[in-house]
Amino acid sequence: MARIIDPGRLSVRLVLERPVDVPDGQGGVTRSFSALASLWARIEPVVAKADEAAGAVPVTVTHRIWLRWRDDLVGGMRLRKGARLFAIRAFRDPDEAGRYVLCDCEEIKS
Repeated sequence: MARIIDPGRLSVRLVLERPVDVPDGQGGVTRSFSALASLWARIEPVVAKADEAAGAVPVTVTHRIWLRWRDDLVGGMRLRKGARLFAIRAFRDPDEAGRYVLCDCEEIKS
């Protein structure tokens, strides 16, 4: 059974952004992001994973982010909290009741 949270615990203000692809004139596209909505959420850090690459140790931080139910989420969207960016990797309705969306996110560098 999925863990459900009290709606009062959605205490972080985030901006939901959608990708916008603009042709670059050479057959490719330039991707930018456009704000879609401002919403309340709960952010739960899950794990930090370090991978060694070329002598550096980049760290990937993953989070679970709870939102009120939305039916307009699609792949490629991200969430923003100030300068912090969270790429939405997967999302689901944790109890199939249409109350919340639970997003599995990866914090990315801007």
